[in-house]
Amino acid sequence: MHRWKWFAICTVLGLLLIVCGLLVPAHLRAVDSRVIERAGRNTPALTEKGLALVSANNLGAAQLLLQAGKEASLADHETLAVVAGNLANEHPDWQAWGGPEPRPFSSSDRGVVNAGSEPFTEIMIRQANREKVLDFLRASPTAAVQELLRCRRLTNTTFFPPSQSASGQAFDAALAICGLLLEQGRLSGGLSQEMAGLAANANRGGSPQPLEYVFMDMLSLGQRLNWGQLVAFVGRIDDAGTLRLLANLARKSDTQLAVLFSAVQLSGKPADAAGYLMKFSETGFGDLRTSLRFGAGGVTELLRRNQPMHVSKLPGQIALDYCWQMPGFALSLKWFLYLAGGFLLAAAMHFARPAVSALEQPLQVRGFHVAREILFALGFLFVVLLLSEPFLAQESQKAEMPFRLRLPMVGSAVAAEAGAPSSIMNSVNPVILLTLALFFVLQGLIYIACLVKLAEIRRQRVPPRVKLRLLENEEHLFDAGLYLGFAGTIVSLILVSVGVIKQPSLMAAYSSTAFGIIFVSVFKIFHLRPARRTLLLESEAASPERVAPGVAASFATSP
Repeated sequence: MHRWKWFAICTVLGLLLIVCGLLVPAHLRAVDSRVIERAGRNTPALTEKGLALVSANNLGAAQLLLQAGKEASLADHETLAVVAGNLANEHPDWQAWGGPEPRPFSSSDRGVVNAGSEPFTEIMIRQANREKVLDFLRASPTAAVQELLRCRRLTNTTFFPPSQSASGQAFDAALAICGLLLEQGRLSGGLSQEMAGLAANANRGGSPQPLEYVFMDMLSLGQRLNWGQLVAFVGRIDDAGTLRLLANLARKSDTQLAVLFSAVQLSGKPADAAGYLMKFSETGFGDLRTSLRFGAGGVTELLRRNQPMHVSKLPGQIALDYCWQMPGFALSLKWFLYLAGGFLLAAAMHFARPAVSALEQPLQVRGFHVAREILFALGFLFVVLLLSEPFLAQESQKAEMPFRLRLPMVGSAVAAEAGAPSSIMNSVNPVILLTLALFFVLQGLIYIACLVKLAEIRRQRVPPRVKLRLLENEEHLFDAGLYLGFAGTIVSLILVSVGVIKQPSLMAAYSSTAFGIIFVSVFKIFHLRPARRTLLLESEAASPERVAPGVAASFATSP
């Protein structure tokens, strides 16, 4: 009854600890949605940011945030819709520009033909508007603007036809957009200085290609954004590299532009948003859309963690603040709960075993069952992590997007292929790495279990000859690594043949057998063989039939 009482206690406590571990929202390769929600608590919401943009008369940016709110199913997006609608009704001419028209344009000369929002590039590509802006820029006292205007003399351009050529409209349109943003102070200090430096380098005989990249990015964003939206978007970008990544993302995911725009506006970290979407090209937009529900803090936390979001279906929020502020500690706590739960379950199985007979009492060595329970707990922890950790075997989603510029407003003449030098990622499939780790850990646990059993037999209170027999009795345990290795290889090949494994790998399949051979060989050569030799000598020394030293000496001296 005493043993069964301990069995019940260990079982209940072990299961309770495992459940608590499951309820801790900390993960190795993901961030839990409850952590994102906690980080966004008491931070500005998407609707609040949209209302602030309406107050600043940036109708276009507020409308993009409203679109993102609808896509994210925000409960209060109707409030923003009403306020933005009222502003649009009060100023119908702001629909095209996304807000008050920039200088040198006026409300009486909108320079547009569409009643609704019109991309700013389409406005600037028209000759009358382009010349008006260029004349306005010639009178600018800003040195960076004048440096840009001198770039119209360049003839060694790579992607654009020179400004003075018959096809120079695209170059002039891009230069006019960048110059207008510089003149009105709409760019960040870092991007303004970098653009001025690129223009100065091109005018002094350097390659104009870096500056052309900036021009193409601005044109590409202008094809998708009106003036108010463009100002709000590029005003937070600090360098040309980030501008290029964001333009690539906008080109590739036109339907997700509202989500990208809102993530940049809420977080204020365009470089982090671009890096996140480049790293998680398949799930990144969906995760960002979900994080918009939790406000600026939620978006910022997702970008800071730089991990995919996991939406857990389990209730409970154990150690939620630690998961947010101290993720490493929370993850360690979760693993400790799994480890302790597995140890208690192993202890419960120990107490459930029947009491040993009097004949086996000399074979009992105190404390060794604890070592076996620790080994079980380690194996249990590894299995639980394999089964419960999200995205553990997920392949890389890193995007390599080509640059393609299309300007339909000037026909199909301008279609250039360019882009940053692409790097080919020759990485090993994560599923293969996980398989190798699984086989290695299992073989390592069996190896340690054999060492524990060998140490236990050495300490048993029986004669050496009995210990030798006991070692012979454990031969199947000592060969378990080989059995497991062969079984792992056979099962892997079967799964490949029936199509369960989509990307077969002979390395992963045969690694099971290879690890088994290595671990079993090391154990038998370096541990079992010396132990048997010692027991053989001890057995011979204790045997009454052994030859006495004096008799052996007499045989040696006899004629």
